[in-house]
Amino acid sequence: MSRPSVNRSGEMEIFAKAVELGGFSAAARHYRMTPSAVSKLVLRLEERLGVRLVNRSTRKLQLTPEGHAFYERTVRILADIDEAERSASAGESPVGRVRLNVNASFGTHVLMSLVPEFRAHFPAVSLDIVMTDAVVDLMEARADVAIRAGPLKSSTLIARKLGATRMMIVAAPSYIERYGMPSSLEELKGHERLGFCYARAVDGWPLRTDGETVVLPASGAVQVSDGEGLRQLALAGAGLARLAEFTVREDVSARRLVPVLEDLNPGDLEEVHAVYLGQGGALPARVRAVLDFLARHARITPGQDAGRRRTSPIPAPA
Repeated sequence: MSRPSVNRSGEMEIFAKAVELGGFSAAARHYRMTPSAVSKLVLRLEERLGVRLVNRSTRKLQLTPEGHAFYERTVRILADIDEAERSASAGESPVGRVRLNVNASFGTHVLMSLVPEFRAHFPAVSLDIVMTDAVVDLMEARADVAIRAGPLKSSTLIARKLGATRMMIVAAPSYIERYGMPSSLEELKGHERLGFCYARAVDGWPLRTDGETVVLPASGAVQVSDGEGLRQLALAGAGLARLAEFTVREDVSARRLVPVLEDLNPGDLEEVHAVYLGQGGALPARVRAVLDFLARHARITPGQDAGRRRTSPIPAPA
């Protein structure tokens, strides 16, 4: 049992600052302490935990694996403490910063247009938005919420479904004028089929023909890391692309892109979820405000009932 005199949150704060600033001396200057005092504090912390947090054989502060894990949890704990204090002083009204990690397509076509309305409703909540199609570790990225498209892998995260989108093949009129409109699966095989440079749950284009579904692999000479980049390539006439309907809805309406082989579209849907860490208790008001707002206002499928959402844990690995 720890001694009552031990200021654990204070130790965590100084340790985290040393990591963020890259050394004991920088943390000492920040807190107006001596470097030896900071060093002794970290040593006491290591002795109490029974693990080495920092390698001292190098001039630059270098965390051990245990130190890295402790730092990540320390950051989360300090954020929770800060949130608890803000919530208490603000009567549980949403206050603070929410870090969002979103895929590029959702960020571009859904989230960005919602930010002004969200800020009008919750002026005390600020947003940090990182757009990437890479699946990040929320703890490591220090993200409160991530938006993910497609099947969810087993994890301890909690998922809130925001909607589902139909997938469709599209091409720019300039591409069709140059190479022609494919009218069959065989003709499609001869066209430039743009794809992603990372593995996906369905690594190819499902098409329904002769009563069965076949998956045609993407074969383009250019591959990209996110859906918005793929859309831009299609708009430029670089090839055909298979994209979420909500990302090309306006392009198709304006004839900047045209649907291709809709009669072979199997009608498969790609679900979009907001995922967040299950903390075993009530969510911070700032995070709950973001999740509830997205559930009400994120229009992914035309005509969807935004008020009827599913919140569930992602099944953990067996």
